[in-house]
Amino acid sequence: MVMLGSLAAPSFLGGTANAANDKAAGILFAMNHFGVSEGDLRKVLTAALEKGGDYADLFFEHSYRNNVSLQDGAVNRASSNIDFGMGVRVLSGDQTGYAYVESVTLDEMLKAARTAAQIASGSGAKKPINLTEKPISNNHYTVQLPWDEISVKEKTPYLQVINDRIFELDKRVMKVNASLGDSTSHIFFCNSEGVMYYDYRPMVTLAAVCIMEQDGKIENSYASRAYRMGAEFLNDEIIETIAKEAVEKTSILFEAVKPKGGEMPVVMGAGGSGILLHEAIGHAFEADFNRKNVSIFSDQLSKKICNEHINVVDDGTIPFNRGSVNIDDEGVEGQKTYIVKNGILTSYLHDRISAKHYGIPSTGNGRRESFRMMPIPRMRATYMEAGNVSEAEMISTVKKGIYASTFTNGQVQIGAGDFTFFVKNGYLIEDGKLTQPIKDINIIGNGPKALADMTMVGNNYEMDNGTWTCGKDGQSCPVTCGMPSALVSKLTVGGES
Repeated sequence: MVMLGSLAAPSFLGGTANAANDKAAGILFAMNHFGVSEGDLRKVLTAALEKGGDYADLFFEHSYRNNVSLQDGAVNRASSNIDFGMGVRVLSGDQTGYAYVESVTLDEMLKAARTAAQIASGSGAKKPINLTEKPISNNHYTVQLPWDEISVKEKTPYLQVINDRIFELDKRVMKVNASLGDSTSHIFFCNSEGVMYYDYRPMVTLAAVCIMEQDGKIENSYASRAYRMGAEFLNDEIIETIAKEAVEKTSILFEAVKPKGGEMPVVMGAGGSGILLHEAIGHAFEADFNRKNVSIFSDQLSKKICNEHINVVDDGTIPFNRGSVNIDDEGVEGQKTYIVKNGILTSYLHDRISAKHYGIPSTGNGRRESFRMMPIPRMRATYMEAGNVSEAEMISTVKKGIYASTFTNGQVQIGAGDFTFFVKNGYLIEDGKLTQPIKDINIIGNGPKALADMTMVGNNYEMDNGTWTCGKDGQSCPVTCGMPSALVSKLTVGGES
């Protein structure tokens, strides 16, 4: 990948609010916004293919991000960031050429196109490029109140209220940290197949950390929410939800113990346990790992890999979800993809490159962190559908085990699927009942084996709408995850000896 050009802030910053709600805001708006013409686009695409590449695309991005933070009872930090530029990708067989610029003058874009063309040269024949708009058929994140219409002064009271509410809920609270982040991205895309689209992408994250002290002992936990929404997200209900959740998750830690370790049944709680589904299993379904025979599932397509009651989905169409995409970063419409259906591996998660390799349409999973990076297969909202038993029923079958409710960081080997996850809190299961709260333990296992050992799936599906961000190949993308409660017959629990 080659970087060209230098930073050039666009002259139109701030004049974009109407794009959120204007149904006519499409390609004409996008070309005016980035200061390019259809003739410019055709010239750059032609230059990208002049060395014989098979395919080329242009990805324009203008993003602005804001963050406001509260610490020590006062909102005392605020920051903003603007990112602007475009990337050129050229594909020729198995070769990929990529270059980007931070100034979208025709000369700079042509330099980038010719650099990418040199990296991915081939023997493809040139052909005329006719550009046609691909309209957004289903907008999964319609905005009522754009973030650029809300000032910092209007945001700060929400953080102050969440601080005050957490202190009100429990006299043991000694400190609160809270933050509100918002971003807006204008995305304009076109390719040598003649597809053009414009997408307006909002995002908001709200998080609070609660720190308590009891008898000289200090505990902390957090609560967060993230959605593709505008400022209509901010209301009394979301503030109350996050405040209560942060206090409850912290309070229970004073009663918690570390259990004895060993191999035992584990009931995964609904919602946040989806992070294990995402990390330990989901990455192994991404098609680039399978195309390269890195994933343990590389030869398992169309085979039974788990209980017939298990259905695993990766979905880009959930309204206002953090992981949703109207159109992915390669011009493919967002869609709902069944990875596992009735226990059978039915699909990998594809971008254009892997889809061509397998001879099938892309699943709309081509995503990138920014215009500086090329798209790769990435998850969106990954979850397991509800099963056929109650959580209480599956707990009642466990004589001795644990219930894991909140996961945090972990490590996973993509190829083999071996994982270690840290469980912030949960409960002991003794004689079919939840008893003593537990905290700060590790769960160790193998993702594909854990999936195969999942014997019961609950009827209580829940999406965890926290601030999940997925890292892969040096790129970060917003995602979500979720699942119903599920019983894994055996996992290694790293507790006390």
